[in-house]
Amino acid sequence: MIRQGPSCSCCISDIMKICIIGGGLTGLTSAYALSGRHDIDILEKTSTPGGCLSSYQVGQYWIEKYYHHCFSGDHALISLFDKLGLSGNLEWRSGTTGYFAGGTIYPLTTPSEILRYPELGLADKARLALLTMRAKKMDTLPLDSVTAEDFIVRHIGKRVYTSFFEPLLRSKFGERRSEVSAAWLVSRIKIRSDRGIAGERLGYLNGGFHLLVDSLVSAISTRGTRIRYNTPATSLVKAGNSWSVNGENYDAVISTIPPGQLQRIGGPELPEIPYQGAACMTIGLDRDVTDNIYWLNMKDQAPYGAVVSHTNFIPPERYGEHILYLASYFSGTVTPGLDKVMIGDFCRRFSVPDEAVHWHKLAVDPFAGPVYTTGFHRLIPSYGETGLYMAGMFSAPNYPERSMEGSVQAGFGVAGVIDQEAGE
Repeated sequence: MIRQGPSCSCCISDIMKICIIGGGLTGLTSAYALSGRHDIDILEKTSTPGGCLSSYQVGQYWIEKYYHHCFSGDHALISLFDKLGLSGNLEWRSGTTGYFAGGTIYPLTTPSEILRYPELGLADKARLALLTMRAKKMDTLPLDSVTAEDFIVRHIGKRVYTSFFEPLLRSKFGERRSEVSAAWLVSRIKIRSDRGIAGERLGYLNGGFHLLVDSLVSAISTRGTRIRYNTPATSLVKAGNSWSVNGENYDAVISTIPPGQLQRIGGPELPEIPYQGAACMTIGLDRDVTDNIYWLNMKDQAPYGAVVSHTNFIPPERYGEHILYLASYFSGTVTPGLDKVMIGDFCRRFSVPDEAVHWHKLAVDPFAGPVYTTGFHRLIPSYGETGLYMAGMFSAPNYPERSMEGSVQAGFGVAGVIDQEAGE
């Protein structure tokens, strides 16, 4: 059962000392909503804020460690841009798509390109188009118990699953793709249905999403919030009416880390939410290698599931070079030497000489996001109450597809629960 509000109206003092575990987007947003009225510490295990939204500085520009864009329906996120004075940086662009199959790049953005795609027959394409239209009105909750594979095979056929949907699922969930629910798949189709003849309509901040992270950090720091970098939460203990984190007492704790990780340091025992890791390689190049396609799914087997060419979405002139990502997901631990395997395969497969590669960096996060397996809906925890709260990529706003929008909603949502209990 998902419960978004408290079950009691406990009295909490007007000014609380609050610890937020995790300085990602949800943690920063909750601090933004509560700062100035409460005494807040954020414990961030790395040396930089933003979590999966953090960025590299390369020369004179910034680029996200993990590819990001937003959607026209991201109302909470767009509202946050406005509050932080970033609305003027928000721009809307078209994102083209394609598949790499049999060693060939096939663009799949326009109707004519889709009709020419040889991996699907005409009847397959007609059924796919019909599903895309129907998905916009589907209730995803009943699909939580059905795998995406079973749903597609039953409604469209095995060939469409193998040639079109399995590469998408593999690029997002790797070896766990057969466990993913139809609720996730239909939700993804819905959220990505804002399309025109030139491609999908996607949003980006001119200057990079590091502007959002920096603006949040600046706003909460000005209001007195402290961010303790290189400081993971290692212990959580209930101490009377308060909670002790790393030996320091707080009136309330907001945890944004996976519930399983919170349990390991002393948090409550909850149903295990499946998570996966991400290994994302960012590469600076002297050329475009994906034929002007932004998102290229790999139907052919490769040590990455998608090639995301950022500068086929945002003009390369802003960076003075071409930038792309190789997206790979894993369970457990990352394969040793994965960086060499990824860059080596990429250069061979796309005929990229060594001198064309300006730089490359590999970002690895063992808890990059939930895997939306069947039955995920019943695992979603409430925001919590009376001192210990949880919000993040595992929260209801991020079901059944995680996004910046969902993380912002979760941050404001958990702050609202605290305010409600405090009687504000």
